[in-house]
Amino acid sequence: MVIAKAWVLKKHFEGFPKTSDFDLKKIELPNLKDGELLLESVFLSVDPYMRPYSRRDMKEGDVMIGTQVARIVESKNPAFTVGAFVVSRSGWRTHFISDGKDLQLLPSTWPESLPKSLALGTVGMPGLTAYFGLLEVCKMKPGETVLVNAAAGAVGSVVGQLAKIGGCKVVGCAGSDEKVAYLKKIGFDEAFNYKTVTSLDEALRKASPDGYDCFFDNVGGEFASIAISHMKKYGRIGVCGAISQYNDSVPQRGPYVQIPMIFKELQMEGFLVTRWNNRWEEGLNALLKWVVEGKVKYHEQVTEGFENMPMAFIGMLKGENLGKAIVKV
Repeated sequence: MVIAKAWVLKKHFEGFPKTSDFDLKKIELPNLKDGELLLESVFLSVDPYMRPYSRRDMKEGDVMIGTQVARIVESKNPAFTVGAFVVSRSGWRTHFISDGKDLQLLPSTWPESLPKSLALGTVGMPGLTAYFGLLEVCKMKPGETVLVNAAAGAVGSVVGQLAKIGGCKVVGCAGSDEKVAYLKKIGFDEAFNYKTVTSLDEALRKASPDGYDCFFDNVGGEFASIAISHMKKYGRIGVCGAISQYNDSVPQRGPYVQIPMIFKELQMEGFLVTRWNNRWEEGLNALLKWVVEGKVKYHEQVTEGFENMPMAFIGMLKGENLGKAIVKV
């Protein structure tokens, strides 16, 4: 008999999440039926989307939503062999039972030398978000200038590198000098610390006096309002996230985007990566190839221990991570 541990949402978040909003439960798992398999989480992901989605999709007492790389421990399903690694959306659990329908095997070309945790980051949902957001929403073209905020995060760091591969000039901003140094190291043309510049408006103008063709927005709020005024005519804005607003108990007020959007004839589009579910294999293969070739570099912020999931989640929302925030069980 297997006893699984799981983190549940004890109380809906009010403002910034607190460790007291979570509860660690033990769950006794039944024996496997034919067609089922038992899995053990090896790496778990903490991501910004969990904050707004928990309010929208969860009840108090539910297991926290999330994705893991898991190892198959026992199998009564001929399609899955013991010892294989899969990606699963099974929430914050150490062990779980599946019928296999919701599991995604790691690509067969995955090199042994590459951390399997990358399937939760650069070669996973965040990487795909960057890939489809840039190519399909921002529609970047060679020679253009791309702006990305939260640029040292799981999505932003891939956005910048893919834009460089695509022949663009890339400007990124992040919230610490260490992160800015990392952006320069991975090939960003310009990068600045939005917390220390005297004027965001001036920093954006200095980084690209001619403005921006594409803006990949992970932050929303005040940054987005100022950035819109720096767009070139016919610029494209991909709205991927709004992390500056996720923890607000009172919604932020304007300024409003309509006037610059009209005069500059901008396109602004929100998107969810699930729109391209039928093309995930294409995206994953492209990202894996670039990582193996060294064209896309990665950095992971690994927290050890399942008991530290809430702490890792809260730290990620505070911007304490460089690259992808991961928990190693």
